[in-house]
Amino acid sequence: MATAVQTRDPRSFVTPEVWEREVRLIMRDHSVERETAERTFDQTIAYLVTSAERPGVHMGPAPRVDVGVHSFVLDSINYAAFCNAVAGHYIHHVPHLSEQGGGEAPSLRETVQAIKASGFAIDYELWNADESDCSQCHAGCTDSPVGGK
Repeated sequence: MATAVQTRDPRSFVTPEVWEREVRLIMRDHSVERETAERTFDQTIAYLVTSAERPGVHMGPAPRVDVGVHSFVLDSINYAAFCNAVAGHYIHHVPHLSEQGGGEAPSLRETVQAIKASGFAIDYELWNADESDCSQCHAGCTDSPVGGK
């Protein structure tokens, strides 16, 4: 019998003030409605926490989730505090460039599976996937442990 994974709330990893700020930054910088910005930041936190907890998994965000990652990274004080709290070090965001010998792009399927296994709900629309059909990540970004520990 498999053990059920308890669902984790991405909001519990940042203060309400940081959550609101990041949602507003996504809304401002990407001209999206609050609901979309909330969903984007939700999946951003799930991705980043999972990336920190599972450094052996080659992960990368889908383009719509990558919007939230980039937005959060640019708010460097809040991002650095988040990284220290969840990982104990800065979580690097390294874009994948396959044409420059950067190796294979992260698998969107593996990323989604890792996030689900970590107990987070998946917003399949933002991951450009459904449960049965995950494709490669076109953004090609991944957390790199180089220099982070």
